[in-house]
Amino acid sequence: MFRSLPWRARLGRRAERRAERFLKAEGLRTVARNYARRSGEIDLVMLDGETLAFVEVRYRGDSAWNTGLESVDRAKQARLARTASLFLNDHPQHRFRAARFDVVAVFRRHYRIACEWIPNAFEAMDCS
Repeated sequence: MFRSLPWRARLGRRAERRAERFLKAEGLRTVARNYARRSGEIDLVMLDGETLAFVEVRYRGDSAWNTGLESVDRAKQARLARTASLFLNDHPQHRFRAARFDVVAVFRRHYRIACEWIPNAFEAMDCS
């Protein structure tokens, strides 16, 4: 499956799997992976207790100038918010849950892959 993807996409999928394992170790449960619509894609949809977390995963290489959180600009936040709204329409069982937007930055540190989780990184109201 991953062999046919370009190397950058394979690297992104690997980072998403690493972030998912990290979040599961923190007690979250996976609801959906790579939920995609015309408005955009949500890497992970997770449950943190009764709260629905829409998670954007960002891989940052050694030479990256900005952090994972800084790379999620207002335009990306707006796309995520629109896509999250569509997810809630498609999955009415989650419609009345509290929801938030998280970012997980995946990066190399001392030859190991590390994750930095920023829960509630931004609010949908900040996107307008």
